[in-house]
Amino acid sequence: MEYSIGEFSKLTNLGIHTLRYYEHENLITVKRNSSNRRCYSDQDFAWICFIKRLKDTGMSIKEIQHYAKLRAEGDSTLKERMEMLIIHRESLNKQINVLQEHMTKLNDKIDFYRHEIECKSKK
Repeated sequence: MEYSIGEFSKLTNLGIHTLRYYEHENLITVKRNSSNRRCYSDQDFAWICFIKRLKDTGMSIKEIQHYAKLRAEGDSTLKERMEMLIIHRESLNKQINVLQEHMTKLNDKIDFYRHEIECKSKK
């Protein structure tokens, strides 16, 4: 299926300016129709979803640009792309561990307050 930029903007929940920015930054290569209008595809949708996931997990635009460049080069870059994602996954796991430690400490403090409140209400 083909989508105009307006349709694709609604589909991806990204603004038109963001889509144009992604194109300008070489994150996405958009085909043009005979009227020179942008035509987005389902493959573009899947790629945008992945870009959004990378951004949401903290990958920088510069890193995503590098990944997009490798992707555009084709299968000869599969190993390098996989290695990038492995490194990103390791970074994510570290962040998750730190957040889990924070959650544990917050839960400990909440439990402390809960206990203190219960003790004071029994008096």
